[in-house]
Amino acid sequence: MSETQRKLTTIFSADVQDYTRLMGLDEEGTLATLKRYRDAMSGLITAHGGRVVNTWGDGLIAEFPSVVEAVRAAVDVQTELAAFNDAKPASAQMLFRIGINLGDVIADGSDIYGDGVNIAARLQASAPAGGIVISSTVYDQVRNKVPVGFDFLGPLTVKNVSEAIPSYAIRIGETHPPHAQTIARSAPQTAAAASAARPDQRPLASPSRARKLLGIFAIAAAFFALINALTWEGNLWAVWPILVLAFVSAMTIARLQNRVDPQLAGLAVIGLGLIAINLLSWHGTFWAIWPLMAFAVIGAIRWVMRS
Repeated sequence: MSETQRKLTTIFSADVQDYTRLMGLDEEGTLATLKRYRDAMSGLITAHGGRVVNTWGDGLIAEFPSVVEAVRAAVDVQTELAAFNDAKPASAQMLFRIGINLGDVIADGSDIYGDGVNIAARLQASAPAGGIVISSTVYDQVRNKVPVGFDFLGPLTVKNVSEAIPSYAIRIGETHPPHAQTIARSAPQTAAAASAARPDQRPLASPSRARKLLGIFAIAAAFFALINALTWEGNLWAVWPILVLAFVSAMTIARLQNRVDPQLAGLAVIGLGLIAINLLSWHGTFWAIWPLMAFAVIGAIRWVMRS
């Protein structure tokens, strides 16, 4: 017989928006899509150190020992599922809502119960399709550790919980929850105070956007290479416009990505660009070493300051 015990954990709750409607349109196709999406979600949860506690219908509950990894997993889940949905018409897209809470729960064997779980489920129910809503306990732990934006949604009432739970929506890519913007307009002082407490936040990259950018770069590079080949006079001039295109594309992706500090990524791209210019215009001197050393010092200072 399993023993119950209390513990502090991060609860991750997810379900499908409009699941009943999707089942009405195509039961077998919806179930197949749900299995595919849930398998992808489970893989990302495990990769971030979490554990799937339970699944039912279209829902899923997981727990994480790390608050930061729970939020990173949620962002990765929504980003990956958004890429899956890109290939589907809008009416057939399967969009998950995710709620995350850090709270005290009762562990009974492999299951967890209590207000901490109920709050996560309530946060999930208030999230927009394809969005993430977190409690203030989660926000306090991740606001300076995960490079995403946050919109303060105000207090959220939860059944059997005496005090309202302040909640925040996470901004992913270009998704901005409409109700979060409405609340911000109706309470400008609260929003201003919340924004002041949340420095250095930015939206996440969209994988489809990055793929499109790389596709445009490849087409333009092939165009210059073709012209150079057709007008060949012994000079490989196409390497310079191709280098410029590669630099602009790399800088844009460095700014959009969320895995590494965008400023550090930008310095790395500039450094690689200088090395390429040095090698392509080689005259026996590796002059790029001097700006690279300066970038290394700037990057180290930036890293220490962020830490």
